This record gives sequence, structure tokens and C-alpha cells, in this order.
Amino acid sequence: MVEDKTLGSRVFNITNNTLLIIIAFLTVIPFVHVIAASFATSAELAEKRFLLFPTVFSLDAYRYIFSTDTIMKAMGISVLVTVGGTLWSMFMSTLTAYGLSRRDLVGRRQITFFIIFTMLFNGGMIPTFLVVQQTGLMNSLLALIIPVSINAFNMIILRSFFQNLPAGLEESAKIDGCGDFGILFRIVIPCSLPAIATISLFYAVTYWNTYMHAVLYISDSSKWPVQILLRQIVVLATGMNYDGANYTDVPPPEITIKMAVIVVATLPVLMVYPFIQKYFAKGALLGSVKG
Repeated sequence: MVEDKTLGSRVFNITNNTLLIIIAFLTVIPFVHVIAASFATSAELAEKRFLLFPTVFSLDAYRYIFSTDTIMKAMGISVLVTVGGTLWSMFMSTLTAYGLSRRDLVGRRQITFFIIFTMLFNGGMIPTFLVVQQTGLMNSLLALIIPVSINAFNMIILRSFFQNLPAGLEESAKIDGCGDFGILFRIVIPCSLPAIATISLFYAVTYWNTYMHAVLYISDSSKWPVQILLRQIVVLATGMNYDGANYTDVPPPEITIKMAVIVVATLPVLMVYPFIQKYFAKGALLGSVKG
């Protein structure tokens, strides 16, 4: 095997790797600081504005957040909305994208235009609120799912992905007697796992971070998702007064609660990502067509 690496290519690789390491380091550092600050004590945070490893670990912020079962109930609601909403949105988006990817669909261009039009112009907050109110979805978890069932951008990505699949796959399935739904669930979806995994993550993050819709449509505090409850915790913490000398007798300071809230809100998504990350690097047609 001939070594084809020249001096220029070696310099480029070293420079490129160095820059990527620096960028990765700068990206990870803020997360490390947030986690470290959430476990730090008030005295250490008063002395150090930035730290990567607390000298004394303290769980006071997390004890305060989880002092009641309200936070666990709110997280359960968020998990329910995220899982149910993601499944529903993927079901609707996949069916819509597959239909619009069929070149023999009558009015395909017109339908696609109207969907893309909603990315630029929409009814707005007040008309949407009135629709939710008139349909009886107020104070219902369905209000966090139904109005945002399909994201036009995500659907267009899926449609483009389906269009790029080889036409031979569909023709072969038709010869074997598959109908439209058989082609979709047996051929198209298995060959599109990377795209489906990516869009599912987009939907899941959106549902998990649901805030404005919950503020508008959910007035019952027992049905608040975790993001609303965490905001309430931060608001309460902002008005707290504490004496550093008697820190153990009062709730933790505002800054540690804010950092702990960020960790609690971000950790579930970070835990899910590694399980679907492998699909991002896979080829869309891996193993489906062999020349």
C-alpha cells in the first residue's frame, strides 16, 4: 500500500483536528460549569464566578427542587406529552410525507405549496388560542399535541428523503403484491430509519421543551409540564433571601437552583440521544440495494 499522505495533508489534518478539539472543548465547558455550579455551595459560588469542579459537593439545590412529589408528577406529564406527541407527530408526518412523495398524486404541488406557505404565514397566537378554546381542548394535555401535530419543515425533510429512495424498491414491492401501506411500512420506513430517528429527536425536544403552549392552554397547575414548574421554582428562588452564616437553615441560593433546573430540564434529552445517535451515521439504503 502506497503512503499518499504529503506534508501538506499532514499539516491540514493536524490543524483540522486541533481546531475541532478546541471547538469541542469550548462547547462542553459551559455544560460542565452548569453541572458543577448546581452541586456547589453558596460560599464557593460567591468566591468563584466560574468553576469546573466544586471543592465541596452540595445537594441542597436538588433537595429543594425534589422536596415535593410535584416535580416528579410534572416530569411524568412531560414524558407522557413527549412520547405521545412524538409518536403522533411522526405518524402524521410520515403519512403526509409519503403521500406527497408519490409523483402520481393529483394536486401534489398545490398541497405542498399550501404546507410550505404555513412556514411563512400563520394565524398567530390569538386565532390559535380561540380555535383551541372552541374545540374544548383547554386544560387538556391534547392542547399541547394537537395544534402542533405536524411541523412543516420536518415533514418536508421526510418527503425529500422518501423521494430520493430508488424507484426500483417500490416497483419490486408492487410486483410482490404489496399495497401502498405495505410499501410504506415494509420498505420505505425501514430504509428511512436515519431520517425518522433525526425527525423524531426534533419532535421529542420540541415537546419536552413545551412552554408557551402550556402557559396559554393549561391553567390547572396539576397539569403543568416540567418546564412550567421549573420556571415557577426559579421565580420563587429569585425572591429568596438567605444568610451565608446560616445557610443550612434556609433554602439554597438562587444561582444553584437555576443551574440545577437546567440540569433537570436537559438531562432526559441527553440520556435519550445516545440510543438513536447511531442512526445518524448510517446510510439510508444500507443493505436494501446491492449492485
